[in-house]
Amino acid sequence: MLVVENDTNDARILVEGLARYGYSVQTVRAGREALDVYRSADMVLLDLDLPDLDGLEVCRLIRASSRVPIIVVSARTTELDRVLGLRAGADDYMSKPCPMYELIARMDAVMRRVRRQERGTEPAVISCGPLTIEPAARKVCLSGKPVKLTRKEFDLLHILAAQPGAVVSRKYLMERVWGDTWSRRTIDTHVSSLRGKLGDGDWIVTVRGVGFQIGPQWWKEAVESGGVRAAESAGSQPRTEAGPLD
Repeated sequence: MLVVENDTNDARILVEGLARYGYSVQTVRAGREALDVYRSADMVLLDLDLPDLDGLEVCRLIRASSRVPIIVVSARTTELDRVLGLRAGADDYMSKPCPMYELIARMDAVMRRVRRQERGTEPAVISCGPLTIEPAARKVCLSGKPVKLTRKEFDLLHILAAQPGAVVSRKYLMERVWGDTWSRRTIDTHVSSLRGKLGDGDWIVTVRGVGFQIGPQWWKEAVESGGVRAAESAGSQPRTEAGPLD
């Protein structure tokens, strides 16, 4: 685990907290140091306010040559900051101060996605709160009751639910669900329809300038309870973009 953090106190808090969860941590304070050592890490926690390089540039440079998971942990808290971090290639973005239990949960979620990509498999049942999806049967249930979806609606929901916590870009969704025959308005129409069928607009959250994600109240519950429920079946896991989101 590599922690890139310029603030000594923030670095200490992260190191001590991660150590309690059994993580071995290496820390550096500057962007160039991070670029020298990140290849030996299995995950990078990246502050953006570094003394030599901007953290966004560090993120871009790491992502350009590596698929190592990156979670930005920054005092920059605006929506624009989050969008820029995700566009730079971060897998997730947390604002300081962040609760250690939530950081650990997000780290676990990111690592599960990475491991599924490497195995090329996905679970037989995906669960987010009361929502369950059976990819092989193309079946969706909400609180035990079937939800009738069109093929495109199912594909859209499946991609989002299979990556709890991830913001999935419009470009990726459009290419995976609609191929070459789509307009920008197409995805908005299908998202609106899905929200209506699920009975709550909070199921799918729009991250302006980036894309969409399953509502935090649902994916956090999934992460804290062990995330998606894996069974025996195998299939092709939708790829989470490792590079910039657009």
